[in-house]
Amino acid sequence: MKIPVAAALAAFACGVVAVQFLAALPSQPWTCVAGAAALALAAGSCAGRPRPSGSVDSRGPRRVLAAAAVVAATGLAGFGYAAWRADARLDDALSPSTEGVDLLVTGIVDDLPQNSPQGARFAFAVESSNAAAVPSLDRGVVRIPGRLSLAWFAPRFAGGGGAPAAPAAPTLHAGERWRLAVRLRRPHGNVNPAGFDLEAWLLENNLRATGYVRDASANARLAAFVGRPADYVQRARESIRARIVAALPDAPYAGVLVALAIGDQRAIPERQWLVFNRTGIAHLVSISGLHVTVFAALAGAVAGGIARRHPRFTTRMPARKLAALAGAAFAFGYVLLAGAEVPAVRTLLMLWVAAGGVWLARPGTATLVWLWSLAAVLVWDPWASLAPGFWLSFGAVGLLLYAGAGRLEAPRPARLRERWIHALREGARTQWVVTIGLVPGTLALFAQLSLVSALANAVAIPVVTLGIVPLALCGIAVPLDLLWQAAHMVLALLMRFLEALAASPAALWAQHAPRPWTVIVAMLGIVVALAPRGVPGRALGFVALAPLFLVVPARPPEGAFRITVLDVGQGLAVTVETHGHTLLYDTGPRFGEASDAGGRIVAPYLRAAGLRTLDTLVVSHQDLDHSGGALSLLQTVPVATLYSSLPADAPIVTRASARGTALTCQAGQRWTWDGVAFEVIHPAAAHYASAAMKTNDLSCVVRIDAPGGSALLTGDIEAVSEALLLRSGATLAADVLVVPHHGSRTSSTAPFIAAVAPRVAIFTAGYRNRFEHPRPDVVARYRRGGAALYRTDLDGAVTMDVTPGAPLTAIRERERSRRYWHDASLAGTAADD
Repeated sequence: MKIPVAAALAAFACGVVAVQFLAALPSQPWTCVAGAAALALAAGSCAGRPRPSGSVDSRGPRRVLAAAAVVAATGLAGFGYAAWRADARLDDALSPSTEGVDLLVTGIVDDLPQNSPQGARFAFAVESSNAAAVPSLDRGVVRIPGRLSLAWFAPRFAGGGGAPAAPAAPTLHAGERWRLAVRLRRPHGNVNPAGFDLEAWLLENNLRATGYVRDASANARLAAFVGRPADYVQRARESIRARIVAALPDAPYAGVLVALAIGDQRAIPERQWLVFNRTGIAHLVSISGLHVTVFAALAGAVAGGIARRHPRFTTRMPARKLAALAGAAFAFGYVLLAGAEVPAVRTLLMLWVAAGGVWLARPGTATLVWLWSLAAVLVWDPWASLAPGFWLSFGAVGLLLYAGAGRLEAPRPARLRERWIHALREGARTQWVVTIGLVPGTLALFAQLSLVSALANAVAIPVVTLGIVPLALCGIAVPLDLLWQAAHMVLALLMRFLEALAASPAALWAQHAPRPWTVIVAMLGIVVALAPRGVPGRALGFVALAPLFLVVPARPPEGAFRITVLDVGQGLAVTVETHGHTLLYDTGPRFGEASDAGGRIVAPYLRAAGLRTLDTLVVSHQDLDHSGGALSLLQTVPVATLYSSLPADAPIVTRASARGTALTCQAGQRWTWDGVAFEVIHPAAAHYASAAMKTNDLSCVVRIDAPGGSALLTGDIEAVSEALLLRSGATLAADVLVVPHHGSRTSSTAPFIAAVAPRVAIFTAGYRNRFEHPRPDVVARYRRGGAALYRTDLDGAVTMDVTPGAPLTAIRERERSRRYWHDASLAGTAADD
């Protein structure tokens, strides 16, 4: 029987990828492998059964059935393999009883640490711990994962007298062995519609718990360098990074050069990522497949040229084989140095497969090389498909292979001018195929498209690949700062061009996240549109792209509204949609100097939901867990009207008033959208003049009324404000209540809960937050009042449609989009906590 290798490889890949869409793993992953073996044996016996003499020849159909069985078996084997790997990784879990407990762990700095004046973030490979000796952890088996993600903050270093004169940041190096006092928690991230899945990223990177280093005398470096094979690679990467930083002090694009040299992208500022995303060249900032290919080709060409000029080499080995071996070997070293990201590994495996074909004198087709590398990547990392780069990387190469299939290669032009024209024509065609072919995938992954990517890539690809990267690589080999400085100079010129492109209002097309079926239809349309010439109906393929743009998310009908309480950690962000308008209440917390919930969570959600503008933004008060994301949100989303309790000279008010209207919240303000009434019921104008009013008690309280129900948004009001509201005579009864102050004991008094009498109460809190919100007695108070309880830390984002005549049903994002790596211990616990 002739095994259909290409179909078997594709089936294996599909089996591995299918596992990543499961809400729960199969209880016995090995049964899938056993089933695959049974199918393969059945196929072999079916194909090999002899035909009785005189019978009709049925070998053709039998062989087809046998081949189909082999393909099915391969797919089942891929499914079983991925499920087995996932089951093994999930078993390496932190015991729930160890969360929040002080532990002493010994291990090795396992990756390139990220040191900064604020502290250090690093991966830590655990060798031992004292968990078994902790008295409070004597219940059952206590497990500490083998690899942790830790943060060590500078203020935790104390000087003489218990307080530092000048906080010093820890300086860590790859390969060091440390004993550390830590507090850990299980992998947990914010879960929102179309949001980034941190838990999936932690799973793929084998970081099975997160935590921070405690300030303790037990913290000590035990060895300066352990010397595992991976430690030498990471030390080399660290040394190169230090050389670049030293050669380019205060250079604005030094972080980009570090990314191009060793694949470490963490030093690139957010504003530069915005430029790369708007111009569609983010793929060039990593060690891309193109860089690896060019590097391997140069190494192979040099090795082949040397071999051809020295007969003693070619008498033992053909120059072509030596060139293939050298290219594959140098590419391996380069990919190791680059951190082994998916695009680089994909190219490395394709080069290895191609080199193996040269050595075996069986090069195979380009499609077969692509499929072998696809299967190999998924064997090496079954979770690779969780990263957008996997789909874009393999998708781009697959499109080029498909678009070039069946085309006759024109003879090489004799004249130099004609060669240049031919090269430009082929380059333009390649860029066209990739640009149009990746439209469905790009919209599905990011809900936006760069409209200037073709022009940006036409300039950036040759400059980066043939100019900046060679200078950066030469700087690694040759200890001359001049090479880094020259690379930075070229990069600075390129960035001026890219920043000008990114500044154009027409640089980016942003829209809703397309429905899955529209993506499938569009991909089929791309297959038709990029078919070889002569295939009828190619133009109709472009028509299949239309649903991507025209099928928009359904808005609530007239007289109804949709409320979505986003999961932003310890903070608050709520969207309220009517038939034709959108309100955002608070913008989530600020996470650090360079990031906040407005840019990381709220803006992507608004874009994916098709909410391009905000008719009203309410910033309830100035606390950073409510206002921290406002400035970045105002940069990316048009806002017509701002309501807030902030001072008139606050940066948020200043920026909002420059682009729209900024008003101070005052009780009695009202407006109506699409049959839904909005009213500000607190604070009163006199409250702003009271020195006794805390900022929490100045929170804007907004009431929403519709024929189908009502909602109350309360910010961080405390008992004082609740009492004022009870005395004011305002209507407080509401079906949906976003609980005041995250469930703090300073709020949610019994008279206030009785007056509101909510059918649904939603707590917004960070997972295992240091304030211990929501407090158990507050939760019990709402439960006694008969409210259905939801928590964003346990349920993810909570969405409800308040529609006349329809039941009030909550959609919990953790339940709706559950995947097997999400913490199963959280399932269904919100209502019971």
